[in-house]
Amino acid sequence: MIKEFKEFIKRGNVLDMAIGLIMGSAFSAIVHSLVNDVFMPAIGKLIGGLNFSEFFIALDGKDYVSLTAATEAGAPVIKYGVFVNAIINFLLIAFIIFLFVRSVNKIRKKEVKEAEITTKECPFCKSEIALEASRCPHCTSELAK
Repeated sequence: MIKEFKEFIKRGNVLDMAIGLIMGSAFSAIVHSLVNDVFMPAIGKLIGGLNFSEFFIALDGKDYVSLTAATEAGAPVIKYGVFVNAIINFLLIAFIIFLFVRSVNKIRKKEVKEAEITTKECPFCKSEIALEASRCPHCTSELAK
């Protein structure tokens, strides 16, 4: 079992996955800060100075001045403002990943277009032949120029 584990760890894709997880967690911290420190205060200002992370419902029926006051009092709370922040985090991450994948796909398409085309398909036998061929080497058909 230890030998199999060593072989598993030595695979390149395990290392790639580990690097991806580390980069993902760092990226998540950046987006979390972007949402909580940049977007949410701006959105709060637009809707009258409200802070989404302070939106909550106390389940004990009492009124509390803030989320901190409710949690210090030991009241069970539904923190729906924190949930709204998490949704915005998710949407931002998904949008940024979409933009990244979209740009990578554009680069790949350019690379495929720039690749030199050296073959074509024989119209008779459908075999792949050289562009300059005047006769198909597979079916010996004469090709139009």
